[in-house]
Amino acid sequence: MKQLIVFNFAGINGKGISMEIIKIVLLAIALVTLAVFGLATKILLKKGGQFPNTHVGGNKFLKRNGVYCAQTQDKIEQNKVKKKINYKNLTFLQGK
Repeated sequence: MKQLIVFNFAGINGKGISMEIIKIVLLAIALVTLAVFGLATKILLKKGGQFPNTHVGGNKFLKRNGVYCAQTQDKIEQNKVKKKINYKNLTFLQGK
């Protein structure tokens, strides 16, 4: 036996989506828009404005102490290993 699921979009008075719900949705959209513009005020009004760099590599104090992000740290270590290995004098061993 199949059951039919019916969604009732009738409002409080049975007249469809009520005006109160529409008001709440519009108010929520207006508040979100206001919040986005409030957060972006510095970026929009300042010439050359941009979001602050919150990455580990952008922190001057951490750079002075030799702390980098994981990707940068990995690249530094890989370059150290590449410098130690002399690829010109490499020989290959053949199996028995």
